[in-house]
Amino acid sequence: MTRRSSLVDTVNVALRRVPPWTLYVAGAAWAAWLFWLGLTGGLGAEPITELEHRYGEVAINLLVAGLAVTPLRRYAGLNLMPFRRAIGVLCFFFVLAHLLVWAVLDVQTLARVWADILDRPYVTIGMAGFALLLPLGLTSNNWSVRKMGAAAWRKLHKLVYPAAVLGALHYVWLAKGFQIEPLVYMAVILGLIALRFRPASRATRA
Repeated sequence: MTRRSSLVDTVNVALRRVPPWTLYVAGAAWAAWLFWLGLTGGLGAEPITELEHRYGEVAINLLVAGLAVTPLRRYAGLNLMPFRRAIGVLCFFFVLAHLLVWAVLDVQTLARVWADILDRPYVTIGMAGFALLLPLGLTSNNWSVRKMGAAAWRKLHKLVYPAAVLGALHYVWLAKGFQIEPLVYMAVILGLIALRFRPASRATRA
């Protein structure tokens, strides 16, 4: 236990030296790199579809990372709280990029976008998840916290939980045939949400 605590403390000290803005730079660079690969033929025979999927995969991984911040601090002592906002903003950014690639480059017309939303359940679910994330992305700043008040802001940002479930369901529904990976994401997201609302034991709090 002492050795593990010492290791966690060392990692936490190292993390405090990393400014959160580096995550924004890394996320923007990765998004640009994927887009460049799509332009130059590095994403295979169907670059638009592949780019859409790549952005979606990054988004769901960031969603998992954001949900894991509190359980990691509560149960493992690993403090990623300084990076939680950056993770959330980047998650929203990649969801938006995923949506724009689908709507602008793939579907291309507003009428077809609307038809897909109405006719394809996985698109309907994905758009519902995006609608829940939209106010979170717009209020992930200090001005919104001051304007709304911390309690109201925290209450609003609990929308991330149903949004995460909808995102995982979108991924499961999108997969063709039985694929284990989307189901694993769904299980992980449900588990992290359950841990978020599970009271910590006295020993864990200590």
